[in-house]
Amino acid sequence: MSRRFRAPVVLPADPACSILRDAVVDVDDSGRITFCGPASGAPDLGGAFVTDLSGILLPGLVNTHAHSPMTLLRGMGGDLPLLRWLHEIIWPVEAKLQPSDVQTGMLLGSVEMLRHGVTMSAEMYFEGEQIVDAVLATGARVVIGPPIMDLPGMNWRTMLADIDKWIDADGLRFGPGDRIELGYGPHAAYTLPVEALRMTAESAAERGALVQIHVAEAALEDEKQRAEHGSVPKLLDEVGMLSGRTLAAHAVHLSDEDIALFAARGTGVAHCPGSNSKLASGIARLAELRAASVKVGLGTDGPASNDDLDLWEEIQLSTMLTRLATNDSTAMTGAQAFLLATRGGAEALGRDDIGALEAGRWADMVHVDLDDPAFAAGLDVPDEQLMANLVWAAGSRRVRDVWVAGEQVVGEGESLRVDRAKVQANVAEVSARLRG
Repeated sequence: MSRRFRAPVVLPADPACSILRDAVVDVDDSGRITFCGPASGAPDLGGAFVTDLSGILLPGLVNTHAHSPMTLLRGMGGDLPLLRWLHEIIWPVEAKLQPSDVQTGMLLGSVEMLRHGVTMSAEMYFEGEQIVDAVLATGARVVIGPPIMDLPGMNWRTMLADIDKWIDADGLRFGPGDRIELGYGPHAAYTLPVEALRMTAESAAERGALVQIHVAEAALEDEKQRAEHGSVPKLLDEVGMLSGRTLAAHAVHLSDEDIALFAARGTGVAHCPGSNSKLASGIARLAELRAASVKVGLGTDGPASNDDLDLWEEIQLSTMLTRLATNDSTAMTGAQAFLLATRGGAEALGRDDIGALEAGRWADMVHVDLDDPAFAAGLDVPDEQLMANLVWAAGSRRVRDVWVAGEQVVGEGESLRVDRAKVQANVAEVSARLRG
C-alpha cells in the first residue's frame, strides 16, 4: 500500500538544496519514493495511508567512513597521534576481539547512528558477517569493506580471497531494501604491498564493487610510497584502483596534482574533520576538492578516534575548518555541508539510490521535530535562517523518527528494533574484558 508523509518543511537534498514548504513524500510498498514535492502538486493516491509530521523531513544522512564496532574501544588512547594510537593501543586491543564482540559493538554503533539520523554507513572492519547481522537487526543500511592488511598474523591473500568468495556467493547487494552492500577494504598503501593493491583493484573491478582505502591521513604515514611513486593517489592510479569505484578516506595531505587526479578518475573522498582534528592529522583541502568537482562525502571515522558517530558534528566542523583554512567565512555554507552529508555522501560511494528524497530512491528519511530552542522562531522564517537553525543550532538533538526503505526504525528518538539499554550493557561487559 502506498504511503504519504506530509510535513511543513521537506528538504529533498537536490543540488540546489531546496526547501519545500507544505510538501509530501510518497512511498510505494517496496520502500521506494514515487514523488517528492509540494502538497499542492502531489498525485492522487486514493486511500493511501497519510503520516502528518510536525517538523522537518529530510533524507537519511550518509556516513562515508566509519569503524563503528569500535564503540567497544571508545576513549582508549584518545590523546595520542594516529600512528602511536594504532600501534600502541588499537591494534593490540583489537587482537583480543572475538567475532561476537564485533557484532555487539556494531549493534551499538548502528543504533547510535540511527538516533542521529544516519541511515547509511560505509564500514571498514573485521568479521563482516557479524556487522551484517547487526545492521539487519537495527534496520539500518551499510556498505561493508572487510579490511585487507599485511601485518603479523594477517594474510592479505586469504583476506582478499574471502571477500571474493562472499561477493560471488551473495552478490553485491542483498537484504530487505538492499540494506547490505559488499565491497573491499584494503587498509592503506603503507600496510599493503603493491601487488596486494593491484590484485584488490582487479577483484573489485571484476565485480563492480566499492573499494574503501585510507589515503594520506597523516603526514608521515606513507613517506616510502611517496618517495617511490610520487604520491599515494599516483600509486593507486598505477595499479588501476582509481579506475573503478574507489573511496579515499581522509585524504588530508593531497597535492594539487592528487586532487586533479581524483577529479579526473571520479574518485570519491570521505572527509572526516572530527577525527582528523582530534588526532592532529591535519585539515583536508575541502575547498580545493570541491572546486575541482571531486565527489566528497562526510565521515565520522571510528568512535574511538572521534569519539562519537554524530554526522551533524561533521557538518559543522567541515564548514568551520574550511572557513578557517581559507580565511573566508563564505567559503562553505551550512547548506553545502548538509549536501555533503546526504547527496554528496551517496555520490562519493557511487550510489544513486540513497542520499536524497527523489522518485526512484529508497525512502530513507529523518523527521526532525521543533521542540527545541533552536527552532524558537518557528518555521516561518527565511529559508537561509531555517537552514542555519537546523545545521548550526539543532543538529542531531531533535531527530525523532527515522525510516529506512520506508520502514520505521526509530520512533521518539529510540530504536524500535533493538533494546539500547541491553546493548549498552553488553558493550560495557566486553569493554571491561578487553581492558583486562
